[in-house]
Parts: sequence; C-alpha cells; structure tokens
Amino acid sequence: MILLAVFFIGQFATARFFVYDRWKKDYMPKSGQLAATGLDPGQLLAALAGFREMVAGILWVRADSFFDTGNYDAILPIIRLVTWLDPHQIDVYATGMWHIGYNFTDEESRSDRRYIPSALALGKEGAAKNPNTYEMFFETGWMWYHKIDDDYEQAVKWFSEAHKRKDILPARRNLLGNAYQRNGQVQEALDLMYKLYDEAQERVKNEKVFQNQQIRDTIENNIDTLLVRMAQRGWLAQQRNDGSAKAPTYDVNPPFDVGFSARVTVEDPKVLRFEGTWNVLPVGTRVRAILRDADYPGAKPAGLDWDGQDDVNLDPPKNRTFMMDQLFVKNRRFNRKVDLSKDPTQYPFTAEKYTIEFYYNPRSSPPHIQDKFGWNGEGMTDKNFLNTEVRPGTRVVFATLELTRDQLLKRGEWRDKVPVAMTKNFVQRRPGRSPDTDVIMVPNLRSGTPPSEGMERAPMVPEGTGR
Repeated sequence: MILLAVFFIGQFATARFFVYDRWKKDYMPKSGQLAATGLDPGQLLAALAGFREMVAGILWVRADSFFDTGNYDAILPIIRLVTWLDPHQIDVYATGMWHIGYNFTDEESRSDRRYIPSALALGKEGAAKNPNTYEMFFETGWMWYHKIDDDYEQAVKWFSEAHKRKDILPARRNLLGNAYQRNGQVQEALDLMYKLYDEAQERVKNEKVFQNQQIRDTIENNIDTLLVRMAQRGWLAQQRNDGSAKAPTYDVNPPFDVGFSARVTVEDPKVLRFEGTWNVLPVGTRVRAILRDADYPGAKPAGLDWDGQDDVNLDPPKNRTFMMDQLFVKNRRFNRKVDLSKDPTQYPFTAEKYTIEFYYNPRSSPPHIQDKFGWNGEGMTDKNFLNTEVRPGTRVVFATLELTRDQLLKRGEWRDKVPVAMTKNFVQRRPGRSPDTDVIMVPNLRSGTPPSEGMERAPMVPEGTGR
C-alpha cells in the first residue's frame, strides 16, 4: 500500500507540474465548453493523469452501440468528448463529420442542413489538430464537393491541402481534378491529370501491380475524355479569344433557352407541391429548391454561409427552418409533393415570412447535360431567370418566391383558401392530364416525340446540325 501510494503521488506530481501546462495550452476547451463536455470528476482526473486516450477509446466503443440502435443524438456528445480527450483520433473526426452532415434527416431522407456548419467546423478542427496527414483535409473537401455540392472553390482548397500530404492515397488524388472542373478551372484539371498520369506510369514501372495499372489506365481515359470535351464544348476556342467560339459547330451554340417557370401550392398545413417547367428533354436535370426563413442568419442566394462557424457547436438553431430538396425533371416538367408536417423539430416554422428559392447550376450537371450547357453555362439561357451574379463566373438559373407563416400553416384568412405563389410565366398543365407519368420521352429513340402539354417543341440540339 505504501508503494502504491508513492506511485500515485508521483503520478499526480507529474500530471500537475509537467502534463497540466501542455494540456492547458493544447487541449483545454475554450471558455464555456468544459461544462458542456459533461466530464465527471473521475473522468477529468483520468484525463489529467494521462489516461485520455484510454477513456476516449472506451467512450468510442460505447458510441458503436448507439450507431447500431439508431440513437444518433446520443452520439454527438461522445464525439465531442473523444475528440477533446484525444484530438488525434482521426477516425472519430471523420466519422463525426459524416454523422453530423448526413445522418440527421427528415421522414423523406432530406438532410438537416442546419448541421452542416458544425460538420465543417469539426473537420477544420480535425485538420488543425492533425496537420501531418491528408485525411481530415480530404474529408472536409468531400463535404464541400459532395454534400454541399456548391461553392466548389472550397472543395478545391481542401483537396489541394490534402494533396500536399505525402500519405494521400493515389486514387483519392483524382478528385481534385473533378473539383477543378466543377469550379470552372478546366486547364488546371488537365494539368493535374497529366501530372497524375506521369506519377502513375512511374509506379507501374517500379511495381507491376494490377492496381497501379488500373489507376494509370483510368487517368489516361479521363484525359482523353476531357480533351474531347474541351474541344466540343468550345472551351479551347474561348481561350484563343479570336471570335471562333461563337461558331455553330460547337455544342454549346446557340445557347439553349431552358424555359424555367415554377409554382408552389400549399395543399395542407406544411404540405407543399412544387411544379414547374424546364424545357430540356433528356433526363438528368435536378433543380434545387430551398424553403427557409426570410431572415435566416448567413443566408445567401441558393444556400448559406456554410463556413461561417468556427466553434464545434453540436446544437443547430432549433428555432430556424431550412429545407433543401432536388426537383427531378421528367418530360420537361417537375412535380413534387413535399410534406414537412411530420418533422416539427427540423421544420419549426417560427418565422413570420419565408423565402422559396429555385436554383440550377450547370457545374453540378451530369456530363451529358454539360455537353450542351458547358462548364460555365455558356450554352444555356433563360428569358426570365438567367443570373450571372449569384455565382460569379457562372450563368445559373435563379428565381425566388415568398410565402407567409399563416399561408404555410393555413391559418387565419388562409384556413379555407389555397395559398399559391408562382412565377409570372408559369404554364398551367392542360386539364385532364395526370401530373405524373411513368413514361419518359427520350429524344432519338422514338420518332415524333410530343412536346410537354402547353409548351412548344424545342429540341435540345438545334435542328439541322446533324448532331
């Protein structure tokens, strides 16, 4: 017992006079965060005594059971505890980002976008605490690239930082090229691909492993595809700046009028129907729709200031409403019923006024649509809603409508009325026509494809070009 007491006192002295100063400098939570961690005195003593990693491991094992049972809310404080106790637990940072950004959804699997600033803040903290490995830089870039799917300069920034770390996996290096293209940096994407190809070729020479050959062949195919697109979309002609980019031989000419219009009908309290037109026949268009408080903090056209939060606050603004959905276009129209009545926590509707935004960015389009619209929307136009300001350097479609809280909840004077907000050019579907059909009209596969009801025929590619 005397020997144990000596060891305990020695450990305490080491922790107090040697460990504590570094803990206070590098690991101590900021003001107001210690109480939020929920550490009891025993856990705090274990942390100060040098057992942080052990406690963190035990807590993370416990979190696994919450994942299995779907008790996602209980995982959030554990994630914060583990990253506080052991800031080098990269798997916890990465899993925490994914959990916060993806797992909180409504009844129709729409993510709660109010959590994304917290997910990004966790990623930034993880990268700062682990600057010698690529992983958290890559994970943060992926959140921008895939989940936010906008503000692509941020994806380029974080993927570029991941590239600077020597431990990045070869296959993951390719995503920076995709991010460059989505950000309109086509030449940078091509330069990177050539660099990656040379590196892959060198690995094949030094180590003849099938995976190395596969990566090299994939990069070579991507280079060939990109060169063809640079030519056919008129990008190379644009760089020559000799006026040839306007020639009708390029797929982006002449710009195609997408004919956007929209209407929002409140069918029941918190139940909306989004309808509209999009005069592009090939399948693949998804128009972003956002319903948010008119005074939502940090709001910008078709999104938020996602990067406006530095502290990892795991409690989103519970009194705010922000819904984002994708409206799938079929046969030149979209028609989607959105029921927000089942999720009062995610959609509290406490504000008096609400903004509805419609947004289409060609940089997020699938390749077969981009072949006509180009990387920056040079092959796309719209008589009413073409916008070149909300995303500088890109031609997008952007429109806004407004509704009040009473209209969304069908209260007061709207109890027995049907609230409707629409663009001035909305085209009403002919009576008797079903708004939905399983038949998808595909050009060139069947002759005489009829135009959508109430709309004139407008082919995706100008007639007479032979394309």
